[in-house]
Amino acid sequence: MSRSGLGTPGLAEQRRAEACAAAMYAEDRASRRLGIIVEQVGPGFCRAGMTVTESMINGHAICHGGFVFTLADSAFAFACNSYDQVTVAAGADIVFVAPARLGDRLVAEALERARYGRSGVYDITVRRADDAALIAEFRGRSRCLGRPILPAEGGAEDG
Repeated sequence: MSRSGLGTPGLAEQRRAEACAAAMYAEDRASRRLGIIVEQVGPGFCRAGMTVTESMINGHAICHGGFVFTLADSAFAFACNSYDQVTVAAGADIVFVAPARLGDRLVAEALERARYGRSGVYDITVRRADDAALIAEFRGRSRCLGRPILPAEGGAEDG
């Protein structure tokens, strides 16, 4: 699968992305509590899924937009942190296209569009899993903080 024009990642880059996702997910209480599952990850890419539960329904009997945003934001986070550099959101926008309803399985797919210096741009599409209906489009802007996610290999750090 080609992502962001970068071609297929090498085995080392793929393993790094998977290790970063596993380390982040272990500490991500919000995503775990909402039932968000990282289905696939690679350099600059993530597919995450979530099922709309009773506690996510608003007064209009549809999924509260904040939960759709959170799913997209989680996919964004795993995609932009796939390079073993702690990276946070600098900003994000979302366009809600259609409602999600109780029981819908939603899938968010995050794709890196650009990384430059310490910044990045990612597009995340949220769809209903059963019929691929578009639910929302999210654009995230990232900022790298310049420290690794994974522990250094081979012992003590140089000081």
